[in-house]
Amino acid sequence: MELPIDYATLRVIWWALLGVLLIGFALTDGFDMGVGALLPFVAKTDEERRMVINTIGATWEGNQVWFILGGGAIFAAWPFVYAVSFSGFYLAIFLVLVAMILRPVGFKYRSKRQDPRWRSFWDWALFTGGFVPVLVFGVAVGNVLQGAPFRFDSDLRMSYLGSLLGLFSPFALLCGLLSVSMLVLHGAAWLTVKAETGVVTERARRFGEIAGLASIVLFAAGGFFVAFGGMGFRLEGLTDAAGPSNPLRTTVVAAPGAWLDNYVRDSWMIVAPVLGFVGTAVALLGLRMDRAGLSFAGSTAATLGIISTVGLSMFPFILPSSVDPRSSLTVWNASSSHLTLFIMLICTVIFLPLVLIYTAWVYKVLWGKTSTAALATNPDLY
Repeated sequence: MELPIDYATLRVIWWALLGVLLIGFALTDGFDMGVGALLPFVAKTDEERRMVINTIGATWEGNQVWFILGGGAIFAAWPFVYAVSFSGFYLAIFLVLVAMILRPVGFKYRSKRQDPRWRSFWDWALFTGGFVPVLVFGVAVGNVLQGAPFRFDSDLRMSYLGSLLGLFSPFALLCGLLSVSMLVLHGAAWLTVKAETGVVTERARRFGEIAGLASIVLFAAGGFFVAFGGMGFRLEGLTDAAGPSNPLRTTVVAAPGAWLDNYVRDSWMIVAPVLGFVGTAVALLGLRMDRAGLSFAGSTAATLGIISTVGLSMFPFILPSSVDPRSSLTVWNASSSHLTLFIMLICTVIFLPLVLIYTAWVYKVLWGKTSTAALATNPDLY
């Protein structure tokens, strides 16, 4: 059956859609997690902490849907990537899930008892549920850039040769800290938008400025490691972009510095890292000037730019192999079938706009600042 969109184009579309879903998760649930990571530090009294929790209390569940959509897209559109990452990184994913399970429990149970020790325990649980996933996600990105230790045999059976501790290399930890600082900045900017003006927003601005400066330094350091740290992979020979999905049909070699090739070939891609630096600078300016909208717009742009930098630098690679480059997964050799991608695209074109419209409507309805005074009058608040 002849489909109206060719296989190669569909593969690129689904590579881009996967990026959209992951960026959507970072932009929405990212500020939720950033707020969680800031909770014990920007709020000192019980009223302040309840106010901070309720800045994200109405929307955090919906924001996590992006995470589920991203996992579902990997499963359906990139089955080889799903098989390697979800089995090879199993313990890391388990750690993330345990931390994320603490979030709904913390939200629902924190205010059930008046005991300060009870509430303090759940406050730190919410901190863990914000800090740990963000750190591990960044570490995962660092491992993707370095290449994961897996290989396929001639029957396409995958063997993963790494360990949980092996994921936490110096470069991967740098990426993890960049992820934390980027989303703590995003969370601090969100607090200046949603929390009533006062001591909490003052503290949020101070922590946000520290996180913003750390983001700039860590992003620059990460770029230096990518350029001169001996990492990178390159396709060799002719590649059939519409060929069958088989990781062993392409020729890949480890090539230090190859993650910069795309910027030489397509200079417009430099927009992504520039947006990462400029967005962070704008967020810092907004925090310093007490311009909540400007700081949140800047942190949003910074998150978009930093994550896009990774995807554009690696294209067409999705998950390279550090122990057997020939097994590396790319846009051209790791996707589902032509028909599967086309049917999924039709469903996405129909339902993704509905999700976006509904999400926008929810934020419009629930817009407005959260105050400590509302805690005594609104029974729906946590």
